[in-house]
Amino acid sequence: MPGRSATRPAGVPAESGRGDGFRLALTTFTTVPVRPGRIDRATAGTAMALAPLVGVLLGAVLGAVLLGLAALAPPLVAAGLTVGVAALVTRGLHLDGLADTVDALGSYRRGSAALEIMKKPDVGPFGVVALVVVLLLQTATLAELAGRSWPATLAAVVAGTAAGRLGVTLACRRGVPAARPDGMGALVAGTVGPVAPVVGTLAVALAATPAVPGRPWQGPLAVLAALVVATGLLRHLVRRLGGITGDVLGAMVEVVTTLVYLGFVLSG
Repeated sequence: MPGRSATRPAGVPAESGRGDGFRLALTTFTTVPVRPGRIDRATAGTAMALAPLVGVLLGAVLGAVLLGLAALAPPLVAAGLTVGVAALVTRGLHLDGLADTVDALGSYRRGSAALEIMKKPDVGPFGVVALVVVLLLQTATLAELAGRSWPATLAAVVAGTAAGRLGVTLACRRGVPAARPDGMGALVAGTVGPVAPVVGTLAVALAATPAVPGRPWQGPLAVLAALVVATGLLRHLVRRLGGITGDVLGAMVEVVTTLVYLGFVLSG
């Protein structure tokens, strides 16, 4: 829980800690009904480091859904339904975080004043526009990707979904503070060491290689470009809010995923 030491409790083996971390990652990023097990900052760090792996698994499911629907319906319809499935299996939490974060940025307020806007249950005009633009872009890009060969389509969805979760790994690295003393941000902020983001970036970039047929270098380039933009956005959010929150992590997921899909389409 927030405020606990990141040191593993005595008597708890490393294997148990990794298992708890993976279960926490599943319950954080999907609706898979598993018991989260022990929850503390050490477990949270493992969960955030494993976020891209959960993205790979989720992306494989969404890629299969897109390909299956595209065989039965027009690509745009298949893409729209796939975006709906993605929101369903993540409880829409990342989209909610995106809307709240953009509302805070649009208010031009800083610190606690901006955080208060993020806590409000309603969605403001900036948040609504952000949701519409992101959902339209995801639907349009997935419709385009659905028209490619099935290995390229599957690779694109897997890499894009994993990259979105890699954005969370980057946001939780050491040195990035929490905006509040409690909540999701306080639990996960600064819990990821320097190795996990590097390994995750290399793995996701490699997974993106087949996403652009005939141009294997452009898939990894799209992933790296999206992560660079996300890093700049994260720095701006930390300056404005004082650190990260759960909403910021949700925004990172949606922004990076959308940018990677867009990069794959523009590279094709």
